[in-house]
Amino acid sequence: MIVRRSLSLFPALLVSLALTGCTHTAAPSSDETRALAAEVTQETNLARQQMELIPPPSKTRYMAVKSLTVWENPYLTVQGEMVTLHVVVADANTSDLGVGGILRPIGARRRELNVRVSDLPTALNAIPESSWPYGRVIAVEEAHEVPVKARPEVRRNVETVIKTLNDLGVVVYEWSETGRS
Repeated sequence: MIVRRSLSLFPALLVSLALTGCTHTAAPSSDETRALAAEVTQETNLARQQMELIPPPSKTRYMAVKSLTVWENPYLTVQGEMVTLHVVVADANTSDLGVGGILRPIGARRRELNVRVSDLPTALNAIPESSWPYGRVIAVEEAHEVPVKARPEVRRNVETVIKTLNDLGVVVYEWSETGRS
């Protein structure tokens, strides 16, 4: 009699398990988590070491800049899905004649590259040392005319970018639409 009752409950148990499904997912073991964290830390340390080849920032030089159009160091425009990296390529002409004039404008040497936030350390390490005349400082601005719905995402990306730059030992110079912060 007990066996019959338990057998009659068995299909009900199977049905309830089938309806609820298996929600248990295998969590990574603590060893896997430690290994992943160590790998991330190692990559960050390597990127930081490469960035340390660039001299420390010259505050007197970059604080005097009043507009991003004349900013010579790399700067970032943070958007919802990505970051735009603006880089001024070094002037190929080593002569001081006509520097910044009509024949050799800075804007003609400016390059823009769209980068995922996760790829930012790699992109920054690819910039030649000659493109960092103010030293290891980078201006960061939020994208202009962001829809209201996207503003929280952009702000989260700005915070992530600032944390990444701080981890790399780069001084962050936040820029707003009205000028520097």
